[in-house]
Amino acid sequence: MAVRIEPSILSADFAAFAADIARIPSADLVHCDVMDNHFVPNLTFGLPMVQRLVATSAQPLDVHLMIDDPDRWAPGYAEAGAHTVTFHAEAAGDAVATARAIRRAGARAGIALKPGTDAGSVLEAIDEFDQVLVMTVEPGFGGQSFRQDLMAKVREVRAAIGGRDVWLQVDGGIGADTIAIAAEAGADTFVAGSAVFGADDPDAAVQRLRRLAGG
Repeated sequence: MAVRIEPSILSADFAAFAADIARIPSADLVHCDVMDNHFVPNLTFGLPMVQRLVATSAQPLDVHLMIDDPDRWAPGYAEAGAHTVTFHAEAAGDAVATARAIRRAGARAGIALKPGTDAGSVLEAIDEFDQVLVMTVEPGFGGQSFRQDLMAKVREVRAAIGGRDVWLQVDGGIGADTIAIAAEAGADTFVAGSAVFGADDPDAAVQRLRRLAGG
């Protein structure tokens, strides 16, 4: 099983995104957290910044939309050139229709689940998604502690994916002391913020996380 490491620019220098992204050439994708201060109690950036990052990043972008009304807004991020657009099941009016719109616009479609959200409705429509993101913290802020109790949900999602080409992503508290736990539960795509950008050598941190996850 392939291992993918996605550094989250939520932990990068907001005034020097291009420079910080250039420090992680080994990363598989760059994770971009879009927050609207409504769905989550934090505000980051929106479509214009993502458009600029697409133009300047050597790595593809996985845009994680922590916003209200992704049915309306998500396809625009695909049209902007994001590799993957992930939206929250809790915010979508019609998750399947939104995933299909993202795919039509040229991106992979991801669905995200908050810690308290049951995976059942997503798993019933698993073929409509290219990625399932199991949040291992409450979304909205970086630097939170990893919740090991959520590995049961990761295992549930992995069992439902089976042999499908669907990535199983975890986001929240991923670092050198937790990534192997998430990998053992079945995750193959890992979002790490402070564990990468808080290191003296961010790219060496990416490579170490990959090794610890079995990649």
